[in-house]
Amino acid sequence: MSLPVMMFAAGFGTRMKHLTADRPKPMVEVAGRPLIDHTLTLAREISPPCIVTNLHYRPELLKDHLSPLGVQTIVEAPDILETGGGLRNALPILGCGPVITMNTDALWRGPNPLRLLLDAWDPTRMDALLMGIPAEHALEHVGQGDFTKDLDGRLSRGPGLVYGGVQILKTDLLADISQRAFSLNLVWDLMLARGRLHGLRYPGMWCDVGHPGGVMTAERMLSHDV
Repeated sequence: MSLPVMMFAAGFGTRMKHLTADRPKPMVEVAGRPLIDHTLTLAREISPPCIVTNLHYRPELLKDHLSPLGVQTIVEAPDILETGGGLRNALPILGCGPVITMNTDALWRGPNPLRLLLDAWDPTRMDALLMGIPAEHALEHVGQGDFTKDLDGRLSRGPGLVYGGVQILKTDLLADISQRAFSLNLVWDLMLARGRLHGLRYPGMWCDVGHPGGVMTAERMLSHDV
């Protein structure tokens, strides 16, 4: 089984400071490759029916980079739609079924998190399945985590697991949100109320590359120096 993939790449990357003065954050290089290429490698390994990316800040650079690679791009204008609005805006391409969403500002060392999600996905019990990283394995992340997971895999808000930015998500609840631009946190809240938000614990390492210091840490992680 495989599912369509949505890569989020519309952010301004303000925490990256000088590194995003002339390029969008997903084009910042780590270990000799743009961040988005690391994400794209993971997506391609599961052979999805399509890969879609939303763009906003300096979209022409990402479009020129991704179009020859077979990635479909959607420019959000005049305003950015955030994760929830951006995903809903892409549904005409992605379809109405479950999708995989991926942030493009984190790197992984270990098994492909998308494959782990697909292997564990059970739509009879789950509206979404999120990949979580134990706080001690989440490099460059501040805090004790976003979710607590029970023995059945159900999530609740609280310390324990850091959301790693990849998930499988049913999209029907997107229609229940009235705002044009909104975070997927609003959809998660609806799923939490139903007891149908689930998570996995990632067995490897993960690094947030949302600020300049994360670039060096991610490169050290990939070279097994941390």
